[in-house]
Amino acid sequence: MLPTVPPATRLGLHIALGALLLIAAAWLFGAIAEDVVTGDRITQVDVALAQWLHAHASAGLTRWMLLVTDLHSTVAVSVYSAVAGIYFLLTHRRRWLAALAVCMAGGLALNVAMKLAFHRARPVFDQPLLTLTSYSFPSGHVLGGTILYGLIVVWVFARTPKPGWRLLAIGLAAVAIALVAFTRLYLGVHYLTDVGAAFLEGIAWLTLSLGALAERWRAADAPQAASP
Repeated sequence: MLPTVPPATRLGLHIALGALLLIAAAWLFGAIAEDVVTGDRITQVDVALAQWLHAHASAGLTRWMLLVTDLHSTVAVSVYSAVAGIYFLLTHRRRWLAALAVCMAGGLALNVAMKLAFHRARPVFDQPLLTLTSYSFPSGHVLGGTILYGLIVVWVFARTPKPGWRLLAIGLAAVAIALVAFTRLYLGVHYLTDVGAAFLEGIAWLTLSLGALAERWRAADAPQAASP
């Protein structure tokens, strides 16, 4: 029989795992930023892909890309989160409200800090499809989408143990995040490394936040379960 791990130990393990993922993401950010400065091969792939997508843009596809990207802007994601937060508040789901606030607000704040830390300029074209003046690395749209759809997957997992529904949730979330990432590449406002790093950042932040919250709540519930 496996020994029981104390709640405090489990909390420490989850926090450590999340912290390691977050450190790995931050290290990758630094490595990519260094590559940008030194002009390493990965930046050549970034530029080549950006130029190819820009050269193959069409008016019809651009309209759809703009629609999808606008529906996943940081403002839009914040509105979705506020609506969900009001629902959790009115239905007394305080822990879901806390998870939403920590994951979304904390993740978006972290992304802003990362942008300011790395100061990566966005792709430049003679005739841009979309012009932005903020920094490029990492993508706020992809970070917000990763956290949003990641939380939806967690909600599905909490609602049903059926593997089919869980796999469907993961699959749809992956497609949605990939689509958001593609819109940013197509519109010429991000490089491939920007969206990839943002996805990694979102996964790391979700792991850290949800793991720490879950273990904190489990530890808080333990005395109640032990009482007669």
